[in-house]
Amino acid sequence: MSPRRHPPGAARKDRRVKPLDFVLVGVGGQGILLASDVLCQVGLAAGYDVKKTDVHGMAQRGGSVVSHVRLADRVFSPMVAIGGADFLLAFEKLEACRWASYLRPEGTALVNDESIPTLAALSASPRRRAQGGPAYPDDEAIAKALAASAGRVVMVEAGAIASRLGNPRVTNVVLLGALSRLLPMQEDEWHSALEARVPARYRDVNLRAFQAGREAVDQRSV
Repeated sequence: MSPRRHPPGAARKDRRVKPLDFVLVGVGGQGILLASDVLCQVGLAAGYDVKKTDVHGMAQRGGSVVSHVRLADRVFSPMVAIGGADFLLAFEKLEACRWASYLRPEGTALVNDESIPTLAALSASPRRRAQGGPAYPDDEAIAKALAASAGRVVMVEAGAIASRLGNPRVTNVVLLGALSRLLPMQEDEWHSALEARVPARYRDVNLRAFQAGREAVDQRSV
């Protein structure tokens, strides 16, 4: 996204909060770029300078997709430094571990409780797996890896929630709903951003997904 600055007078200084840095990660097809666009739209609506950049390597073959989003009074670079992210929004558990080093020590990892095995793990022979070959880590190993980097870990069954709503493709919006409960932006700003980015025929399910994500965090009492 090109550098943008909010127009004079648009900033809401009465509700200004600290700068916020986000890293959104997952694999191709999970709607990460749409989610980061919505997050940018919300930041702009709240009066922030916003910058973002995306990296999608082999996304159409299930490769990693990473989006950096930064909100502040003025942002000079779209890249979040390693150890500088306030939030890691992870659409897949192994990707959460892969990028956890971007979190600052007190940062929050908000993670979709869903596993997408790597091609290496899927294609490994039983003999190779028995010898410690490429295998998808178990939940205990994932929890340990995230705890080593994050000040707080919030797991949300976003994929399962989206499936119950009848559309697994809104997993990204369930996660945005969960994220919204951890940020100071107003709920109507999120709704406006979603309505601006989602085709009209999908707005209802996306708004329901957003609300379900908020409720999932409320139920955790974080």
